[in-house]
Amino acid sequence: MAHLPSTPQASSANIPESSLQSDCSSSGWLSVVDDFSADRAVFKISPNKTMMWFFLLSDIFIFGSFLVAYMSVRMTTTEPWPLTSDVFALNLGGQDIPLVLIAIMTFILITSSGTMAMAVNFGYQGRRQLTAALIFITALFGIAFVGMQAFEWTKLIVEEGIRPWGNDLGAAQFGASFFMITGFHGLHVSIGVIYLLTIAWRVWRGRYEKTQSNESNNRYEIVEIAGLYWHFVDLVWVFIFAFFYLW
Repeated sequence: MAHLPSTPQASSANIPESSLQSDCSSSGWLSVVDDFSADRAVFKISPNKTMMWFFLLSDIFIFGSFLVAYMSVRMTTTEPWPLTSDVFALNLGGQDIPLVLIAIMTFILITSSGTMAMAVNFGYQGRRQLTAALIFITALFGIAFVGMQAFEWTKLIVEEGIRPWGNDLGAAQFGASFFMITGFHGLHVSIGVIYLLTIAWRVWRGRYEKTQSNESNNRYEIVEIAGLYWHFVDLVWVFIFAFFYLW
C-alpha cells in the first residue's frame, strides 16, 4: 500500500504550540522595530504645530507659577489685601462702578477668540479674504484690550498711587503681584497682535496660496497655529480675571 505524502497541515500540526507562540512573538517585536526604524509618525501633526504646543506648555508652567505664588502671598500676608472692587472701580456719571473696565476687557478677549475661531474655519475652506479680515478684526480686539490695560495701569499708578513695592491701600505685595501677572499677560497679547497682523497681511496677499502643498488645510495651517496661541492668551486671562479680580 503506497504511503501518501504528508500535507502542510499535517506537518504544522506536529509543531509544538510553544514554538508557534514564540514565532508570533518574534514577528510582533520585529514589526515594532520596523515601525520605529521606518520613522513613522504616530500622530499626524506637523512640526510647526507641535512646537507651538510645546511653547504653550512651557507658558502654562510660567503663568501657573505666577498664580500659585500670588495665591500663596495673599493667603499668608498679615496686612489686609486691598478690595479689588474698590481699586478697579471706574467713575461713570458720578458713580463708582466696580470692575466695569475689567468686564469690558474680558468681553473683548472672549469675542476675539470667537473671531479667531471663525478665521481658522474659513481658512480651511480656502476663503482667503474673509480669513484675513477676521484675523485683522481679532488683532483690533487685541489692540483695544492692550489700550484699556494701559489706561488701567495709568489710573492705578497716577490716581491710586500703587507701586510694585508698596501702596497706601493695604498689603505691599498687591502692586508687585498685579503688575507682574497682568504685565506678563499684556506682553503676550501685544506679541500676539503683531503676530496676527503679520499673518493677516500674508493671507491677504495670497502668500500661502503659493505653497507647494495642494491641500488647502496644509496651506492655511499657520492660521490654526496662530489661533492656538490666541486662544491660550484668552484662556489665561480667564484665570487671571477669576483669581485676581474676583477673589
